[in-house]
Amino acid sequence: MPDDAQTKAPDARPTPDARHILISGASGFIGTELTRQLRQAGHTVTKLVRHATHSDDERMWDPDAGWLNPEAIERADAVINLSGASISRLPWTLPYKRVILESRVNATTTLATAIAKAKNPPAVFLSGSAVGYYGDRPGEVLTEQSAMGEGFLPKVVDAWERASRLAAPAARVVTVRTGVVLGPGGLAGTLGLIAKLGGAGPLGSGTQHWPWISLHDEAAGFRHLLDSELAGPVNLAAPHPATAAEVMRTIAAEVHRPYWLPAPAWAIKGILADAGRELILSDQNESSQLLVSDGFAFRDTDLRATVAAALGS
Repeated sequence: MPDDAQTKAPDARPTPDARHILISGASGFIGTELTRQLRQAGHTVTKLVRHATHSDDERMWDPDAGWLNPEAIERADAVINLSGASISRLPWTLPYKRVILESRVNATTTLATAIAKAKNPPAVFLSGSAVGYYGDRPGEVLTEQSAMGEGFLPKVVDAWERASRLAAPAARVVTVRTGVVLGPGGLAGTLGLIAKLGGAGPLGSGTQHWPWISLHDEAAGFRHLLDSELAGPVNLAAPHPATAAEVMRTIAAEVHRPYWLPAPAWAIKGILADAGRELILSDQNESSQLLVSDGFAFRDTDLRATVAAALGS
């Protein structure tokens, strides 16, 4: 069976309803919402930070040096890894490409290695991943069994996911392949500002699929996977796919601006190079049927309502 094959993990250690969950990247866009939902559900959340601790719910670590106090792992029922430099920061210079890769691999390796060495390992390790694994795949419906694509991001995601698997078999390992997350702030805010300035319009052909999900459902998907038996890669995207044109047209309508100014593919590639090709122009029709079959119910399935909520309109 290939390394990234979808499997079940029947030997996962049972845990009580209220758990102690260790999170890296807890202060980020997704981590903040996930922490809120977990605490609202009664779980105890401890955040890994790179600075001196300021509260009882923080533990210091240094992923670039591979350092983490083993006690943080020993006390956790689950570990969630959301660390990684933003891929939305442009341009992707050669030094920043290295940061994108190393920030993910170093953090994931540090956590996975600590889990593998733990005397009392957590039952589950949920590690963030990305739809970028699949590359540009027009005309395909992408499932967890789809092959790895070509380009910079597929190579990054492959290395990222391989690092997470160092935690197996000590813990059930899940790599969560996410696309465009829409919530207050984040990418929706950036695209909304572009639209307000009159820059909304077709990006390339506009027909490329952008796998989107609400910030609420993104965090809820992680919460579901804490109790699931799924292991390996799991896609996390809203069940009704949308094209780049549909997303941008919806954002323009919500901020009451025209959808008119085209950005040709040649210009996007010329200005942004790999980032343009892989973030904006890639066609990725990602299916979350596996997660739905596992019992997860998306709350936000309407693109317009999700965009409106993200923009506060």
